[in-house]
Amino acid sequence: MDKILEFEGLDAALYPCVGPLVMDPAVLKQNYNFPFRTTQAYRWFVAVNGEEVVGFIPVERRKSGWIMNNYYIKGRDETVLEALLQRIMAVAAEEKCTLTAISFLEDRDVFCRLGFEEVNVWKRYVKMVKNG
Repeated sequence: MDKILEFEGLDAALYPCVGPLVMDPAVLKQNYNFPFRTTQAYRWFVAVNGEEVVGFIPVERRKSGWIMNNYYIKGRDETVLEALLQRIMAVAAEEKCTLTAISFLEDRDVFCRLGFEEVNVWKRYVKMVKNG
């Protein structure tokens, strides 16, 4: 992974970057067929390797804190997920925001390693929180 890009939720540059992925049936299948959403309240963190997007996490910014729900990591590469989470955590810390994640069950170890605490566990997802 070469770099992590950041886009506001309605930034015109976001769409050519992630558009082909958010409509890709294989990507949607990994996301349990839930569509990806964006509004002006979102900031997208996008991992790029060369010209290829290898992962992204849209973060919804609310008054109560930031929420990560629905994300994509090519090949479920833990190093990409960890790099994205570390960037998000750094930005959230600068802005003094609480982070809430609805992670895939299979990714819970990565979130735990980075200091997220489990709040609730469902069949496919884990709700996790990281303060300050």
